[in-house]
Amino acid sequence: MTAIRVGVVGAGGRMGTAVCEAVTADAELQLVAAVDPHAVGQVRNGVTIAAEPRSLVDAGCDVVVDFTIAPAARTTLPFLAMHGIHAVVGTTGFNDADLALFRSEFSGSNCLIASNFAISAVLMMRFAELAAPYFDTAEIIELHHDAKIDAPSGTAVTTAQRMAAASSTWAPDPTQHEVYPGARGGAGPAGIRVHSVRMRGMVAHQEVILGAQGQTLVIRQDSYDRASYMPGVVLACKRIAQHPGLTIGLDPFLGI
Repeated sequence: MTAIRVGVVGAGGRMGTAVCEAVTADAELQLVAAVDPHAVGQVRNGVTIAAEPRSLVDAGCDVVVDFTIAPAARTTLPFLAMHGIHAVVGTTGFNDADLALFRSEFSGSNCLIASNFAISAVLMMRFAELAAPYFDTAEIIELHHDAKIDAPSGTAVTTAQRMAAASSTWAPDPTQHEVYPGARGGAGPAGIRVHSVRMRGMVAHQEVILGAQGQTLVIRQDSYDRASYMPGVVLACKRIAQHPGLTIGLDPFLGI
């Protein structure tokens, strides 16, 4: 069987480096290109990092993995679509207009955008969505390392959106006065409160707490290392060709 030819955008960063290692370690995948304008000339698993996305086309990539930032990905993804290359995207921060554009452009190849590639996190979001109709109140606490610059996390945003869509019977917040402004966190969709913790020693963690009369349910997921995302990334690279157009979230690739 011919190996799937994979390129990595953002290869100079920690996530990009981990993706390069995971692709190289899998017998069904082959790392053939790496792009990062901030790490040009560095080598990842035998591949020299280039500055321009054109190298992805020259290397004959079947799939490109993008872990960058939204402004960069807004340029890279249409380029991949134009050249018929599948995209596996861990970048977050896209708006509805971005998604509409990607949906229209990925007609000859496919694109997956996922806020989290840790399979445990995907299951956590799904479990929270399934539980939502059976509870009146819910709050999300996401905890990340102190180098994360955005809040709340993409995973927390996605979780809140899916829970809000799953139920229309959320109780109102009873708080009338905050001694410390912001103590109740940010109000997400349907008023679901989201709290962001940024702390040294952590990697990526999330709790969803759901409450109803006389009972609570806590769903927690922990990623202790970036390696936790790699099985999901590798799975996506292998299955992206089977999912036409734009897919949001890893769930369909897992059959859930």
